[in-house]
Amino acid sequence: MKIGLIGLANSGKSTIFNALTGQDVSVTNYPTQEAEPHLGVVKVPDARLEVLAGIYKPKKVVHATVEYIDYLGITKGDVRQNRKALEMIKDVDAVVHVIRAFEDESVAHPSGNVDPQGDAGTVEVELVFSDLELVETRLQRMGELEKKGKKQLVNEEERAVLLRCKDALEQETPLRKFDFTDDEKVALRHLQFISIKPEVMLLNVHEDFVKKHDPAETPIKEKFGLPVIASAGKIEMEIAQLGEEEAKAFLEDLGIEEPTMYRLIHLCYRHLGLISFLTVGKDEVRAWTVEHGTSAKKAAGKIHSDIERGFIRAEVVSYKDFNEYGSIAEARKKGLVRLEGKAYQVQDGDMIDFRFNV
Repeated sequence: MKIGLIGLANSGKSTIFNALTGQDVSVTNYPTQEAEPHLGVVKVPDARLEVLAGIYKPKKVVHATVEYIDYLGITKGDVRQNRKALEMIKDVDAVVHVIRAFEDESVAHPSGNVDPQGDAGTVEVELVFSDLELVETRLQRMGELEKKGKKQLVNEEERAVLLRCKDALEQETPLRKFDFTDDEKVALRHLQFISIKPEVMLLNVHEDFVKKHDPAETPIKEKFGLPVIASAGKIEMEIAQLGEEEAKAFLEDLGIEEPTMYRLIHLCYRHLGLISFLTVGKDEVRAWTVEHGTSAKKAAGKIHSDIERGFIRAEVVSYKDFNEYGSIAEARKKGLVRLEGKAYQVQDGDMIDFRFNV
């Protein structure tokens, strides 16, 4: 899964990036106009893998991963700057919108005062305007083709859905609020809209709110209808630089049950409807990420296209049942190991051995 961080300048995006990845990229107290994108890969926490690794003693353990990308901040009304910032995240699976909710005189706010709801609205509008510009450019090109007598090159299905998008965007409505048909999604896929992507809002709060509910969280959630998570980015960044034991002690002292690094991943998985199935063996114990409702045959393709093409059956046992009885053999004696066909919908924590023939 690839996630892009967006937010106004001086919202603390790079601080949050460091908190999420454990990196130490430069953090400035002023808006940045030029920068290189920051990339970081984080393992998806999964205690099940550690248990299975202890049993199978594999050569390697492979967690599912999340890749974060952090680039320039959004600036209200700056079309050129915003186009550059958003271009870098057009291929992400989801966006995390970092919203400033902390006061700090040393970090100037672009508009002069901290206003989480107003800032969130500003960024959402800029996403909509970016998509509207893309729609209008595409429709203009279609019109030019017609004027040149090349109407046969115009995809009328695409034009119809683009006109629908244009109406919505002109009303400042993000495209994620619409239910597009499968055909419409195919027609739009190559355009890589931003406002259509799943989004999570992250309130970057002062450390005073570490131990209590942030008062800005509920209004933001109610206004935008999106999942919201609060994080004291500055202190979480410091924690992310520590060793495992030291970080654990620090978290306990602050009353934080789980760092933002992990909480955000869990929230994104739920919001995107993602689950993990597991494969085990002496060579490798591994978690694979798929969408909820993925068929066994399609899940096999995550491992290798040959396994999907030659799919015969999937031998399945839930991790819960395996863990209760300690081995596949014992779970089988209890009738908990099943043979499933290609249409079986994979469940989170399924341990699967695919049978195939190519």
